[in-house]
Amino acid sequence: MHEDTPRGFAFAGAAFLIWGTLPFYFKILAHVPTVEVIAHRIIWAVPVALCVLIWLGRTDDLRAALRNPRMLGMAFVTAALISVNWGTYVWLIQSGRAMEAALGYYINPIFVVALGAGLLGDRLSVRQWGAVALACAAVVVLTVETGSLPIGALLLVFSWGGYAFFKRALPIGPNQGFTLEALILTPFAVGFLVWAHFQGDLFLARASGLDWVMLLGCGVITAVPLMLYANGAKGLTLSTIAIAGYTIPTMIFLISVFVFAEPFEGARRIAFPMIWGAMALYIWEVLRKRRATRLAKDLPHPGAG
Repeated sequence: MHEDTPRGFAFAGAAFLIWGTLPFYFKILAHVPTVEVIAHRIIWAVPVALCVLIWLGRTDDLRAALRNPRMLGMAFVTAALISVNWGTYVWLIQSGRAMEAALGYYINPIFVVALGAGLLGDRLSVRQWGAVALACAAVVVLTVETGSLPIGALLLVFSWGGYAFFKRALPIGPNQGFTLEALILTPFAVGFLVWAHFQGDLFLARASGLDWVMLLGCGVITAVPLMLYANGAKGLTLSTIAIAGYTIPTMIFLISVFVFAEPFEGARRIAFPMIWGAMALYIWEVLRKRRATRLAKDLPHPGAG
């Protein structure tokens, strides 16, 4: 795909809007144990994802993946990483630390670039190194003030960065891959709910009608934006996706400050501008590469004419 399309913007925009407003959803579920929320995200995402695959006629790919031990092994790794990412995110929102979640998602793209340099031998430009340095410095500033690392943000960064890295090696479509990961995680989710029931700790046993609706809806708000994004990405250039992705942590940050009234003071007033500076350098480099690619395409080929 060489050009952005209205269809791509529509699908990806809908996905980003859902992801960016998820703090409201999980804040309503703040009284439900985080692990139980994640279990419901997994379990109820499966029927939604399967319905989408049936509608798209892609169930054969899923059956083939389930019979492929190597693909199953790789999917186990990505499933484990995405479950850590989901759990950390929900925990941060429920515990009143949405701003830390925003920090993690601001750093994510920069970490993925650094990961590519460290593991794949990608060469970084001066601006990319600058973005990495600013992001690291912001983490140091926060650590010095609080006396501890922003563990939640770093868990988001490493789990999503690892997920993105290993996902590249999973030879299956994004919709089928997500369904496969959800199926792998389902026995663990069901097992936890059964264990919690026999321990007498199952929240669902005393849930209200609204709680039931919200927990069942976890499947929809988990599966739908991922699949919207997967289809939207087909109609957008990589540079557009990279830049537009920053709308998600920006929405989370604004919600944390202006709706949840989380404190934005002290080291945060220093660290976040540093993160925004890193984001600016990252976007600048993305746009530079995009412009260079377009210029290269417009140059006449040798012997043409």
